[in-house]
Amino acid sequence: MFTGNREFNEIYEEYKNLVLKAAYMYSGDNCDVAEDITQDTFLKLYVDFEELKKGNIPSWLFTTAKNAAINFEKKSKREILVGDREAFEENLPASESSEEEYLDNELEEERRRLHERIFSDLFAKNKRWYDAIILAYYMDIPQAKAAEIMGMRIQAFHTMLHRVKRWIKKKYGVEYEEMG
Repeated sequence: MFTGNREFNEIYEEYKNLVLKAAYMYSGDNCDVAEDITQDTFLKLYVDFEELKKGNIPSWLFTTAKNAAINFEKKSKREILVGDREAFEENLPASESSEEEYLDNELEEERRRLHERIFSDLFAKNKRWYDAIILAYYMDIPQAKAAEIMGMRIQAFHTMLHRVKRWIKKKYGVEYEEMG
């Protein structure tokens, strides 16, 4: 087990933000859920530390938090009842907006849908590519640290990012540019 919890405290301090960011990103940007997942992830680490290889701890933490968040997200989607959602939307105050505001909102919604489609297709094409993009660009983790988390060399990580960007540009570049 840990020597006076010193090892655990060092690991916690070094990786708590990584785990929290992963949980936040994969749980649908829910702060409370991300905090719970982070706490559960470190509890699992504490219990299973002897079985883990010390060199794989960052990767294990990220993967554990990611999987817990994905499972939460799937479970929460099943729990929302259509009738409850409709009742909530009916109670929202109606607001009058100008034509420009309306068009801006439409463009923003179109961009959001494209963004979701890109990431959905990316996840279906290659889950490691998806994880690399999330770590490097959405979680703002330094690329050297992201490469370590994914268990690869930094040069291979850079090559992977380049391939991902090239694939996105090839598949969605025209559509994205048309949006302005």
